[in-house]
Amino acid sequence: MFLITVFLFQAQFNSYAEAVVRVGLNYPETGPYSVQGLDQLRAATLAIDEINAAGGILGRQIELVTRDSRSMVDETYKNVAELIDDEKVSMVFGGSASNVAIAAGDVAKKKRTLFFGTLTYSNATTGSEGNRYTFRECYNSWMGAKVVANYLNSNFPADSKKYFYITADYTWGHTTEESMRHFTGTTDNAVHKGIRTPFPDATDKDFRKAIAFAKIINPDVLVLVLFGQDMSKAIRQATIEGLKAKTQIVVPNLTLGMAENGGPKVMEGVIGALPWSWAIPYLYDYEGGKRFVENFVQRYSRYPGTSGASAYTILYEYRDAVERAGTFATANVIRALEGHSYQLLKDKQTWRDFDHQSIQTVYAVRCKPEPQVLKDTFKLDYFEVIDSLPGEQAAQTREQWNAERIKAGRPTQLEKLDD
Repeated sequence: MFLITVFLFQAQFNSYAEAVVRVGLNYPETGPYSVQGLDQLRAATLAIDEINAAGGILGRQIELVTRDSRSMVDETYKNVAELIDDEKVSMVFGGSASNVAIAAGDVAKKKRTLFFGTLTYSNATTGSEGNRYTFRECYNSWMGAKVVANYLNSNFPADSKKYFYITADYTWGHTTEESMRHFTGTTDNAVHKGIRTPFPDATDKDFRKAIAFAKIINPDVLVLVLFGQDMSKAIRQATIEGLKAKTQIVVPNLTLGMAENGGPKVMEGVIGALPWSWAIPYLYDYEGGKRFVENFVQRYSRYPGTSGASAYTILYEYRDAVERAGTFATANVIRALEGHSYQLLKDKQTWRDFDHQSIQTVYAVRCKPEPQVLKDTFKLDYFEVIDSLPGEQAAQTREQWNAERIKAGRPTQLEKLDD
């Protein structure tokens, strides 16, 4: 009887396993980037429900398995290994902190499993640390800095204006500051000074110290290379100290959640960049983007942000790649993605074959005046588009990517796939 029971259980388990495909989301449920993490979870759940209702992937229903990264690298190594080895997921996605995304990509490479970065802006993710198993759906620091610099160079030229940088001390912060300095001509650290803050455990004291230093320097432009709750804390402190009243504040990589945490009065006039916002589909008449926003609003009574948009897009792109390949086998799916163009929430995007960066239009934005934000149904109409760049103009060239890889001691070709 016992053996029969075990046999029946195993048969039922095998039948269930054949009916579903499991995907793993490693995201910051807690920690300084938790707002961006929740956006990913909500959008991923929406996408999975839609895809399952339409028949799933190759007839199999998607099951989501999650882990809390806490924006910690060690936690991510453990999480992603568990997702692949114990939970048997066929794909992992997630991010928010770029060091976390890079760590997830490292584990995925070792275990020959596909990884998609949802919110990871460090140039290194698909640059010096890129690998054949990692794809990035969002833009990178280089692309964001280039579109913001177009505006800053016209209005705050470095030869007559003084910049000051407050930067999170990890890979995203480093590459974002480097990109901003490059495109704005503020590479002279003796003239355009800066200070770094710890990550992920910066305290209020760290931000008070950084803002106090900035106040002494008295810059024309204060660049906050900070993200999530860290940015919100720093910009509120800058407002308290009177810096915002006399300084142009720039946040190179903005999200809706960051603006919301800062608040409409504090964020008014702040300049930054983003790859997508909920208003973009209405501004440029992108039907897929409008459907996503409206379905998200109906379910969650708020607008989605950039990280949610990436998570949503990744799940649809994974489905389509698997169905083009006719299999869930990782190597085949990777080949189906490389060089493929798609359009879902905005205009055309392309998974560039040599680095797996999604090439896409990028936007410079300015935060709207407080009264305009508050007129919105959800009080979330924060961003006015002030400039944009097509992806081909915004992204690093192959030659620039090669140079970054050579500098890091990495080959200028991603590794071959093991079929």
